[in-house]
Amino acid sequence: MGNDKIQLFENQPIRTAWVEDEEEWYFSVVDVVGALTESADATAYWRKLKQRLKEEGNQTVTNCHGLKMTAQDGKKRLTDVASTEQLLRIIQSIPSKKAEPFKLWLAQVGRERIEEVIDPELTIERALETYAKKGYSREWINQRLQAIQVRKELTDEWDKRGVKKGVEYAILTDEITKAWSGMTTRQYKNLKGLKKENLKDNMSTLELVLNMLAEATTAEISKEKKPETFEDNRIVANEGGAAAGEARAAVEKRTGKPVITSKNANELQNLVTGLIEDVGKHNNN
Repeated sequence: MGNDKIQLFENQPIRTAWVEDEEEWYFSVVDVVGALTESADATAYWRKLKQRLKEEGNQTVTNCHGLKMTAQDGKKRLTDVASTEQLLRIIQSIPSKKAEPFKLWLAQVGRERIEEVIDPELTIERALETYAKKGYSREWINQRLQAIQVRKELTDEWDKRGVKKGVEYAILTDEITKAWSGMTTRQYKNLKGLKKENLKDNMSTLELVLNMLAEATTAEISKEKKPETFEDNRIVANEGGAAAGEARAAVEKRTGKPVITSKNANELQNLVTGLIEDVGKHNNN
């Protein structure tokens, strides 16, 4: 866990903590309350708000916990923290003009989610638009959207085999990733310098294709072997990942260079941009 990282909200310092095991950012609730309310005593404000929310039966406050963070006197003190989801719920209960952008954003996200349930094609359209705005190439976006479909087919197959969402999904995903890349998902993220970011969003096109091959192969093997236990599903996941691992080895033998890169999305996009600029200069000359 790496805490004591300061992030600014309208020039107000907010203490944050990254919890490695949960892959989750936590924020000092008192710091957020102070930034939103400009209260002379943010601690007292939060104490009263917390008590009121508890009386209302709010589970968000009940589920909040404490982490040791550096106080103004430089000492480590136990501090109430909240995850992003919990924090957004707490912010909804604070009558502050500064909280309005958060509330409007939540309303917008909720509206879009309802629209997507009615018309699933909107999900794809919005994903395409979002990736384009982030600077991804059209070719990469097409592969990423295809990877989403492949993942959905795999999780549908897992559901049929009784695999539980959450921990069991994560274990099988790790099994697939390790079998083709030699690393667990967390190790792969660490290689690319990622925390909460999506690993697939930070893969090169070739990495994405091989991961997609691993998941698609796992789904096909599962359909044929019809695993009945979680251990059976783990074996199938390993076999699917291993098939993509063999493909990776073949590619590396042909190209003479490793498939897996430590570059994340920003570095990969900068590399592509640089290549395009070089081509442009060459053509102009």
